[in-house]
Amino acid sequence: MSHPRLPVLFEALHHGERHVGFGHPEDGAPLTLYRVEEGRTAAAFIATDGSEQALRTALTEGAATVTVTADDPELRLLPPLLPAATGNALLSGFMGTHKKKWGGETAREGAEFTPPKWFFKGFGDWVRLPGEALNVPAHPVALIEEPEVALVYVNDADGTPHYAGYTFGNDLCDIGLHRQDPGYNPYCKLCDTALTPWLFLGPPPRTVTGRVTISRDGATAWEGAFDCGDDALYHRVQDMADHLFTFPAVRRPGLVNYVLLGADEASFHDGFRIADGDRIAIDVTSHGVAFENQVRYVSPAPSTTPGAAPAPSAEAPEPVPAA
Repeated sequence: MSHPRLPVLFEALHHGERHVGFGHPEDGAPLTLYRVEEGRTAAAFIATDGSEQALRTALTEGAATVTVTADDPELRLLPPLLPAATGNALLSGFMGTHKKKWGGETAREGAEFTPPKWFFKGFGDWVRLPGEALNVPAHPVALIEEPEVALVYVNDADGTPHYAGYTFGNDLCDIGLHRQDPGYNPYCKLCDTALTPWLFLGPPPRTVTGRVTISRDGATAWEGAFDCGDDALYHRVQDMADHLFTFPAVRRPGLVNYVLLGADEASFHDGFRIADGDRIAIDVTSHGVAFENQVRYVSPAPSTTPGAAPAPSAEAPEPVPAA
């Protein structure tokens, strides 16, 4: 299937040094990387209009280059704009955003905006890349894969968010726990999330379509289609983002925000249950991006929390002798 030429930027470590590249590389193809200092790529989105040409000018002029292949063992791709201090990145998202959950309707133009529910997922080092394991608690109720668009923003020194572009992810979570009690949703979201390293430049996509394949013991156990573009959503993307950034906590200077826009119905709604060791492959066919992660159930380490302090004695305490 052919795809429209969409501008893509990515960052990577090569021999431990940070570089930026352009385009979506394929295994074996030569790839030119440009050496950048930590934070320079994020700063370029603040200082320019975010177009491919402006970014190329800001990031490549005078930069040392290296040519590698995408399968170079010394090449380690990074989540888009991830700071070295990963606590300066926040992964969060919206729930119940799809038309399917609103009777197929879209919010009326001009109607008062009612924001969707929002959740906090983790910090930058909670993000997993394609190929890495997605860790979940040892005894989930019922997991669900969630192929989603993730918008990427970087805040300037005044805390003003600058939209950089978008990528794709799998917001794995325990929907069964959420359905037991919506108040458990913060626990439900304590599962790893995968993001692809490819930052697509330009406005949020109207149409994103693809297919999920879940494999077990080397065989396909479930597969189905998904749609997570703006046209599939009840809420308008701009309204959701504008509302989120009214909160000072997400406008901290220098903070990078990954904002998940919500997922279509998936394997859980078809009666399938994800098991330990299953592999979840997401093929975003509309954008030529495919990625895969294995689910891993993780048993907790023994707690070191001491028992509660003993109850106070009913007897009067002995008087403390004077010094």
